[in-house]
Amino acid sequence: LKSSFNTLNEAQKGPTFHKDGPLIVIAGAGSGKTRVLTYRIAFLMSEGIDPFSILALTFTNKAAREMKHRVGQLVGESEAKSLWMGTFHSVFARILRSEANKLGFPSNFTIYDTQDSDRLISSIIKEMGLDKDIYKYKQIRNRISAFKNSLITVKAYYSNSELQEADAMSRRPKLGEIYKEYVARCFKAGAMDFDDLLLKTNELLNTHPDVLAKYQERFRYILVDEYQDTNHSQYLIVKALAD
Repeated sequence: LKSSFNTLNEAQKGPTFHKDGPLIVIAGAGSGKTRVLTYRIAFLMSEGIDPFSILALTFTNKAAREMKHRVGQLVGESEAKSLWMGTFHSVFARILRSEANKLGFPSNFTIYDTQDSDRLISSIIKEMGLDKDIYKYKQIRNRISAFKNSLITVKAYYSNSELQEADAMSRRPKLGEIYKEYVARCFKAGAMDFDDLLLKTNELLNTHPDVLAKYQERFRYILVDEYQDTNHSQYLIVKALAD
């Protein structure tokens, strides 16, 4: 491991060997940010930190797989297996599975992909007898997705007159009703869509202090790759866990 650390340049060594407290790495493309993240995890583990208490969040499954493999090469595959490493969605889906009952969902809830969401929204538009040329299902899905990533629930939508006016202006005054029906149908089917994985995690951490405390206690070290790309919902989850 020592000889591997010697392959890092001086600028990379700084963040790699930083043990406690907040840290942000700002560097250009190809300067080895992901490499630093990988070596930092290996360093923490070599310092006796339990891999089970390290959470590493990436933006793609491919990045997570590569990092886990690289950490495994540095500290041993069996040790690396215990790391909580993956995309925001995969890690929080895992947490939601074990806490789902607190939100009224079964632990084996279905995760809807884009096609599932599109089908459901299309049928709601049809059942409501709305003009599908005005209420284009993809646009509606994108709008609902944007709401969820900004933590705008159905209730929040209805108490925000600006949002309702904006939809009325774009000749879609029934958007709130579609959103409400979509959420109700997902719940009834025991399903979450991709954006729910973040929205429901926020809800879980906000409404169940015992659950928040449990994961704050578990994750002693939280590392985020491509931190600048986090949306509001992702940022709040990381902030809550790191508090």
